[in-house]
This record gives sequence, structure tokens and C-alpha cells, in this order.
Amino acid sequence: MEFISTRGFSDSVSFTEAVSQGLAPDGGLYLPREFPDLSGSFDSWKTLAYDELCFEFFKLFATDMDSSVLQDCIQRAYQNFSVDEVAPLVPITDKWQVLELFHGPTLAFKDFALQLLGNLYEAQIARTGKSLTILGATSGDTGAAAISGLVGKKGVEVFILYPDGKVSPLQERQMTCTESTNVYPLAIEGTFDDAQKTVKEIFADLSFREEVGLSAVNSINLARILAQSVYYLYAWLRLDPVLRQTTSFIVPTGNFGNVFAGWLLTKMNVPIHEFRVATNQNDVLHRLFDTGEYSLSKVCPSLAPSMDIQVASNFERLLYFMMEQDTAKVREVMNAFGHQGRYSFKDFTAGGFSSCRASDDEIPSLISQVWENYHYLVDPHTACAFKDLDPRFPSVILATAHPAKFPSVYEKAKIEIPTSSILESLLSIKPNKYKVGVDPDSVRSFILQKLAK
Repeated sequence: MEFISTRGFSDSVSFTEAVSQGLAPDGGLYLPREFPDLSGSFDSWKTLAYDELCFEFFKLFATDMDSSVLQDCIQRAYQNFSVDEVAPLVPITDKWQVLELFHGPTLAFKDFALQLLGNLYEAQIARTGKSLTILGATSGDTGAAAISGLVGKKGVEVFILYPDGKVSPLQERQMTCTESTNVYPLAIEGTFDDAQKTVKEIFADLSFREEVGLSAVNSINLARILAQSVYYLYAWLRLDPVLRQTTSFIVPTGNFGNVFAGWLLTKMNVPIHEFRVATNQNDVLHRLFDTGEYSLSKVCPSLAPSMDIQVASNFERLLYFMMEQDTAKVREVMNAFGHQGRYSFKDFTAGGFSSCRASDDEIPSLISQVWENYHYLVDPHTACAFKDLDPRFPSVILATAHPAKFPSVYEKAKIEIPTSSILESLLSIKPNKYKVGVDPDSVRSFILQKLAK
């Protein structure tokens, strides 16, 4: 299978090339040139275990990988999840079910992709003999999950930028308490958007990419999107067949990668009814779906910090399909947005989506309401998904993180603070982080210094 850039100026690549590059040389994001039709596989796939389904799905895309190597990467990726089902679907009413995505090593949905991506990188190094330098930006969970998936792996050096003081204390400890010599958490002044912008600028430096063997762990990497598509498919296949085509997926998201991963299945003839984009007060996506204007505003730190984002990278992938795969139009929109910080779409249409927004004032009360009404405890990001959710219609709500990662919120909600032994074990370890300037030159210099050690 071939993969192409949303911006049209890069040659098509194989799956392993798309994974190793992360971002296309022209600054675009990779997508499959064509999509498989999954409709004939529903009956045979509905009883598969999670890792089995993931393998059947991935081998349609990873056509240049040895099948046994791919299968091994996938099996090992999900061995360290705390429940056998990996992504359990938990009913809380006769209409609503929660897809629990927080049973991985770092207690967040990012583990589904990043445990696998770490193994794919390991397989690539074994195949090519070339070391990799992994660079990413995080608003909290991505960094912890990326580090968990790559910690201690031979031939890999990991550099993760995060906004200092703007992730939860436990998220920061997950990044800074690994005691690993191949991991560098880089605390920057500014926001996640600042960190993400720097990462993209460094990836645009093609000579530097080649010099250090640079690859990406953010959801600009297509392997992350495909890995996240699997849990939507897994959940959808477990729905009552009568309800499959009327059930909506309610998705907390900031960078648009999580919800896009589900929507991508509709390109493979999986008839999912609707995706509801749930945002916090940093509501660039809600405003887009509500008004048709994609515009920057100031990032406001929130109780749901992993969604404190204004530049949603994966929107470019949806834009590619909205523009009917016209890469020139994609470039026009992205260039205008890059220069002006806004773009207004005339007659904006993105079929199959709706959206909602929850403010910081609303999140504690939403947590309390869900607990009181359904005796189910949600983290602050998942709480946003319950804003104005209609109880009459079938929905699958994605629970994206374990509540124990955000203890301060439960004081506001007047609920007993949840705990996790995984997180408590970090409290006895001394954190180790590095403060660097957020500009590309400072980050490049730091990377070269550490690679030369």
C-alpha cells in the first residue's frame, strides 16, 4: 500500500517509510492513497481478541512489513494492559456505554498507539541498523505514553517538549521520573501549541532530520492514527447489530487525532452514525464546527489540560477530504491559516460531526452529575463528553484517561480523590527534566549535545 502527503509535493511512500518519517518532507501529513473495504470482514472479526483484530487491521496497511514481525509488535504492545479485554465497553445506561481507554501503562488512551509505535520503531532499527531520534510535543498524556513505549529501547533517544507548569503534576512525573538514560523531558516556557510549532519547524529542516534520524511520536504520525482506529472498530463490532448504524461516538479531543482515527473508518465502509467532538474551554474545534471559522485564540490553562490546544494538527487530514483530495486547496488553506491565524470556510460542511464545549466552571459539576446519576467516575476530559448529551440516543463515550491523574479536580467536585498505585509509585522518585528555549535552534542544539554524549 502507498501513502501520500496531504500537500501533494512529496513522493508516495510505504508504510514503514511513513512511520519512520512521521511528517512528510513537504510539511503535509501522510494518508493511504486508497482504503480497504472492511464491510466483508465484520462477521469474521467481531469475535477476535483486541490484539488479533489489530493485526488483521494493520496488515492491510503495513504491506511492506514481515507478517510475523508485525504480529509480534502488536502482541507485545497490549501485554501490559491491566485488563484482558484491553478496551472494555461498559454500559452505564440502557443507551450509553463507556469505552474505557485508560488501562494501559500510563493510564491514558495514548498507550494504544504509543506502545505499538515503540515496537514498530524497535523493529525498524533491527531491520535497518540505524538509530532513531524521537521528537515530540505533548500537552500531557502523549509525552508520558511515548516515553513508556520507548524507555530503554536500544538505538532510540527520546526528546519530548512540554509546557512547563501547564500539565498536571502527575503527568509531569510520568515523564520525568523514568530514571532512564535515553529519555529527555524538555520543559519549555509557553503552550503546547508553541512546542508543537517548534517540532514541526525542526521536522521541516530536512538536513537535520537526515543527520539525526528524526522521527515523530505525535499524532502527525499515521501509525498512531491507525492504531487508534482499532479501538473504534473493536467497540463498534461489539455493539448490538441493530444499534450499530444509529450509535454516535462521543470523543474528547484537542488535536483532532483521536476523533479523526474513528472517522477514518468511514472511508473503509464502516457505517458509524456520528462523531461528537467534545472540547474544553480551548474550543477551536467547537467553534469550527459551529461557525465554519478555524481561528486561533489564546490558550487558557484548564482543568482538562491535555486539550489545552488551539492548533489541531490532524484537522489537515480531514481538510484533505473536505477539499475532495485537492492538495492545492489544502496548501491554500494551511498557508492562509499559518499566516493569518484564521480561515473562514464558505458553506462549511464536515458530514458526520457535531460538537460541544465545556468550561472549567462546568467540568466539576459534570463529574459530579455523572457520579451521582450513573455511579461512574470520569476524568475531566471525559467529563466534557457529557455536556448536553441526549439520553434518548445510543452513544459510546470515550473515557480517555484515568481519573487519578487529575486529583485536584475532585476536590472541586467534592468527590473522594481517586488513586492509582502506578502513579503513587512515582512520588518516591526524584524528577529529572531539562529547561530549554522553545525556539528550534535551542532544541536542535540540545539534541545534538545529548546525541554526542
